[in-house]
Amino acid sequence: MSSHSLKMSEQPTSEHEDKVDVPGQVEAATVDDVFGELTENGPNYRNVGFLGTVVLMMKTQIGLGVLAIPSALEVLGMVPGVICLVLIGAMTTWSGWMIGRFKLNHREMYSIDDAGAIIWGTPGRVICAIAFCLYYIFNSASAILGISIGLNAVSSHATCTAAFSAIAAIVGFGLSSIRTLGRITWLAWVGLPCIMSAIIIVTIAVGIEDRPASAPKTSEPWTSDWVAVANPGFAKGIAAVANLLFAFSGAPAFFAIASEMRDPKHFGPAVVICQMGITIIYTVIGCVIYYYCGTYVSSPALGSAGGLIKIVSYAFALPGLLVTMTIVTHIPAKYCFVHILRGSKHLASNSATHWITWLSCTLGTTVIAYIIASSIPSFDDMVSLIGAFVSPTICLIPYAGMWLFDNWHKGQGQRKTPFWIFMVSFCVFVIVIGLFITGAGTYGSVMNIKASYAASGGSAAFSCADNSNSS
Repeated sequence: MSSHSLKMSEQPTSEHEDKVDVPGQVEAATVDDVFGELTENGPNYRNVGFLGTVVLMMKTQIGLGVLAIPSALEVLGMVPGVICLVLIGAMTTWSGWMIGRFKLNHREMYSIDDAGAIIWGTPGRVICAIAFCLYYIFNSASAILGISIGLNAVSSHATCTAAFSAIAAIVGFGLSSIRTLGRITWLAWVGLPCIMSAIIIVTIAVGIEDRPASAPKTSEPWTSDWVAVANPGFAKGIAAVANLLFAFSGAPAFFAIASEMRDPKHFGPAVVICQMGITIIYTVIGCVIYYYCGTYVSSPALGSAGGLIKIVSYAFALPGLLVTMTIVTHIPAKYCFVHILRGSKHLASNSATHWITWLSCTLGTTVIAYIIASSIPSFDDMVSLIGAFVSPTICLIPYAGMWLFDNWHKGQGQRKTPFWIFMVSFCVFVIVIGLFITGAGTYGSVMNIKASYAASGGSAAFSCADNSNSS
């Protein structure tokens, strides 16, 4: 670890950086370490307030992942599933907190690859950049897939699934091309209650219905077959853990949110509020739906309560899924855009170069996501692959590196404190767990995808078939 790492500080490194404190206004002399000089003639990138930060964080977390939690509990069993859910929630809360701390010490950091470069140099930047882009492009693909499932559900499969995916991609491209997160915040305010309403509707419905939609129809009363501890095979079990990690994998978006906050010192409390809220929501929703549905739980979970409820819930969820796609497409596009134009006058201007570059980034991200969504049509398989292959690299491992980078020197040349020893051990544990989930989880996900293709006769990719089981 570098002996030249910066010491912890609650104060900004540059006094001029925190002058953007009036919504929608930019002082003439405002200079940001990431975006350069901010003037009234260009977009105000530092315009996200505290409440906007919390909502954006919650919307980046509560999205597609929550729809796979009940099926993950079905694979693992109620008790191990909840334990894994809470532990992953705690670990990712710490990861989010570290983003805020690291940002205060390294104001030039905009994204996770900047953190990788600070800690590990060029190799760190390359690895984190690839993982970041892969994660969000796959996330955008899963959003397209989720929207296509929703459109099939509410329309009773009115047209080809590939056409629904194309519609989702086109609309998502238009919305994700809004240039600043400050102007996307209002979409998060719309999307978050929409998807929460859909999940609550299903949660209530499964509790009052006689039996899940896919359960056998018999004259005898139906009893849920949920279990406290399940006995899955290794591939299915580790893939389910990856599903849970995916549900908490919004941390990479927190970098951009921190950079566009009016006051980054409020980032830490916003993370805690966000993570506590979603951990409670995930636990309650996952347990209730699995308790009432047992092995007949659907994935996405919105299909667990039958045809009518599925139509109603997806009607509510579609705006939320669209907002999810907007955010997860905007973030990797903004990442590429900032790195292409960083240091040039075009980054914070309204020039033709600015617009051509920006729209090229959003369009390229959308097209790649559409291709992936059409190639992996199983929601569970898509989610577990993302959660295993890239989520540990962008949700767990780098944050342990951040703490070690900024604090390793405190254990050199002096007596090591118990807290320092504990934190070093914890960071090593996080890195080991992250590497294990990456290797083992990816193996389990690939095996599941292979089984899905075998079951479909190899015709699943770019299919017109109904992916919502509505027809």
